[in-house]
Amino acid sequence: MTQDDAKALVGKRAAAMVEDGMRVGLGTGSTSVQFIKALGARVQQGLKIRAVASSDSSAELGRSLGIEVVSLEEMPEIDLYIDGADEVAPGLALIKGGGAALLREKIVASSSKRFVCVVDESKLVPHLGKFPLPIEIIKMARPLVEDKLFKLGLNPMLRMQKDGASPLLTDEQNYILDCHCGVIEDPEKTAAEIRAIVGVVEHGLFLRMAEVALVAGGNGVTEYNG
Repeated sequence: MTQDDAKALVGKRAAAMVEDGMRVGLGTGSTSVQFIKALGARVQQGLKIRAVASSDSSAELGRSLGIEVVSLEEMPEIDLYIDGADEVAPGLALIKGGGAALLREKIVASSSKRFVCVVDESKLVPHLGKFPLPIEIIKMARPLVEDKLFKLGLNPMLRMQKDGASPLLTDEQNYILDCHCGVIEDPEKTAAEIRAIVGVVEHGLFLRMAEVALVAGGNGVTEYNG
């Protein structure tokens, strides 16, 4: 099974969890794209739902497939949020933000009764930190935040556009610093230290937020509860 096959498989499995009348949160990233496509197919077959998206790209994809996508202001409480992750560690501690949508993802996750994480088995790790930890920051605060993060030993690097010519901007027009910090021994402590820095908008540590992880691999889809 290729990684793309695994993402399609787990996306379809997650879409099957959605029931008629549900308020659904749409995640962001390659695995979430597969979920949205599978969900769109069900909507085209008659499933009635409303959705809130965690990024402009997911909103656009959802609408193109016939999904009714509304704002969080219009639908402030969500029944089920489906989204991927860049790393999943024991206890369902996650790193998210590789797709530059961590702020909106955390907002939608926090507005949801249930958050189900969908990944392929390559995302399972014994400790968080191999994948660079994304931190969304206010542009003006970059010098201040970078200095504080370096002092914490988190080794931040400004994320650039794919062409390398200019900094990447999030949907909220903020910068992202990717922290090459290695193994994060105490995610709770690291999260608190980052949160205390003025100019930080949000960080990519999603702790005690996911209820279950659906993990696709050679044996199909397995449920992990931490």
